[in-house]
Amino acid sequence: MVSAEHLALPVVVSAPAEIDITNAAQLGAAVLAAKSSGPAVVVDMSQTVFCDSYGVRALVQAYRAGGGEVRLVITSKAVLRVFSLIGVDQLFPTFTSLPDALADGSPTAIRASDP
Repeated sequence: MVSAEHLALPVVVSAPAEIDITNAAQLGAAVLAAKSSGPAVVVDMSQTVFCDSYGVRALVQAYRAGGGEVRLVITSKAVLRVFSLIGVDQLFPTFTSLPDALADGSPTAIRASDP
């Protein structure tokens, strides 16, 4: 008997360079839509240099919407610091590169407190 296993890959949502009140709802909607498409969503914030509380809120709401995992790729220490200060860095698996986020395994992120 031959069987096939469907291996669903995470869906990648690319975030803009700046996430604020003007586009946070769009990002949240994109993450929610992606959550219905696969077992995990990777929010690629590698180009993001600014994320205010509206952006954080949109990501947290998408995270809490149930079903699936939300992973973040954050390369900016300033953005990572915002997530750390608010405390939401503990909610999301956070990675320093998209390939790491797409692969299975433990987060390899730097923390805001790292030099």
